[in-house]
Amino acid sequence: MSDFFITDNFMLQNDTAARLYHDYAKPMPIIDYHTHLPPNEIAEDRRFDNLAQIWLNGDHYKWRAMRANGVPEQYCTGSDSDWEKFEKWAETVPKTLRNPLYHWTHLELKNPFGIKERLLCPETAKEIWDETKQLLAEDSFSARGILKKMNVVLLCTTDDPADSLEHHLTIAKDRSFDIKVLPTFRPDQAMQVHSAKAFNDWVDRLSSKANIDITDFDSLLEALRDRHDFFHSNGCRLSDNGMENFYAEDFTESKMKAIFRQIRSGNELKPDEILLFQSGMLHEFAVMNHEKGWTQQYHFGVIRNNRTSIFEQVGPDMGCDSMCDGNVAKKMNKFFDRLDVKGQLAKTIVYNLNPAHNELVATTIANFQDGKTPGKMQYGSGWWFLDQKDGMERQIEAISNQCLLSHFVGMLTDGRSFLSFTRHEYFRRILCNILGTDMEQGQLPNDIEMIGSMVRNISYNNAANFFGFDL
Repeated sequence: MSDFFITDNFMLQNDTAARLYHDYAKPMPIIDYHTHLPPNEIAEDRRFDNLAQIWLNGDHYKWRAMRANGVPEQYCTGSDSDWEKFEKWAETVPKTLRNPLYHWTHLELKNPFGIKERLLCPETAKEIWDETKQLLAEDSFSARGILKKMNVVLLCTTDDPADSLEHHLTIAKDRSFDIKVLPTFRPDQAMQVHSAKAFNDWVDRLSSKANIDITDFDSLLEALRDRHDFFHSNGCRLSDNGMENFYAEDFTESKMKAIFRQIRSGNELKPDEILLFQSGMLHEFAVMNHEKGWTQQYHFGVIRNNRTSIFEQVGPDMGCDSMCDGNVAKKMNKFFDRLDVKGQLAKTIVYNLNPAHNELVATTIANFQDGKTPGKMQYGSGWWFLDQKDGMERQIEAISNQCLLSHFVGMLTDGRSFLSFTRHEYFRRILCNILGTDMEQGQLPNDIEMIGSMVRNISYNNAANFFGFDL
């Protein structure tokens, strides 16, 4: 078997880059302010029986690669055994060369499992399966144990307003566990008005959870504010919205009330009514976020569930999503300006999925920096299809050219796996290589402490100071 390529200086192409990473980036703890980890698995301190359970269940990145390698759906989202699914993944891995999955897979074998000398392939699959299975049986490889191994000090999950947050409450009461696990307010369902039945089913759940009879638009907002308050009382300091584009149609309170009456009565909305309602709700949530001093996140630019056969067979979010284009700049500027003129624009992070929008996002957020809060408007790290080497480098170049990289709040995993925290290592190595190369080429001062301090800040300190977490 060839030599393992994830060396100590992986992706660090010169001595200065290596020093920045090892002395300044690597020792910093991890704040992961956007994950999709299930809080119940942390509360229960889940034990994983094997690598397939922690690696393949729910990972649409890997499913896409396996399908591209000719692997039948039964081994991706089907009912075949964990070993059979892992075996098919091991067959796929050698075919992912130059895909970020190749790097991520082997980084996750190295940390936390300590597998540093083998590449995953059909020939090594069984021994790696057996070795990791044995490790996963140890106490230190439970869900909580892995978080500690990864040096995580705080993470945020992604939670619907109708969630009870019972698992967050359990975690917060456990004095034996010192990693903070905080909720994030994700009110996407309040804008999913394409189906009257689905929307009303969700409103009923919200009504029950808030103990408010939602009969009109005012009571809808009352219930949402009740849940917003509840989330805040349980440590939430961030909101998040995932959407195809920014919604910024001109709306009035009377129109919002009329549209809500219509859909609450079970009537389907017209396309222009959907956009208007979404615009009003997105604005209302932003006002709530400003009132609480939260940071709001916007993930935009995705068209979801494009393959009908997979959607009908196994449901949504199964790896059939893609980037979208569209009229972005005017809508984004209009949305932020509407809040800014009233003094209601909260701290904000914007993530784009289409790299064609990099400079567009960077120049737009620069319009709304307030001259009071350093880095108030943030261009978020490479998201989804862009959280790989090229995507991270291009995002760093855009934020460097149009904003202030020194105030960047850094990387997150967007992960559904407890092993995905190696993406922080990946990002930090890429960041240090960019800065170290600039230093060696004379494009930055040869001041290791000054640049190293910037690396520390982007890796950890900026996030710790920006979000208002109680650390």
